[in-house]
Amino acid sequence: IYKSQAETGEIKGHYLNATAGTCEEMIKRAVFARELGVPIVMHDYLTGGFTANTSLAHYCRDNGLLLHIHRAMHAVIDRQKNHGMHFRVLAKALRLSG
Repeated sequence: IYKSQAETGEIKGHYLNATAGTCEEMIKRAVFARELGVPIVMHDYLTGGFTANTSLAHYCRDNGLLLHIHRAMHAVIDRQKNHGMHFRVLAKALRLSG
């Protein structure tokens, strides 16, 4: 990021996906993003889980990173009329988790 900004004179951004199988790996990826100068970390909270989201949210908050929540799989959960739940319920649970 720093190199491309220096070469072009433009502000650059990238959403580094930190979603992983364990919280420890997600934090490692967030640390790596910070070292690269990436200001935004992305997390898929439906596949990563709410507890992992809480850990990642705390790390990002404490280290000046923005946390972007990706919602892959949401169509399977909140757009089906016969099963699942409304996205507002998922969003509320997400806010409560961090």
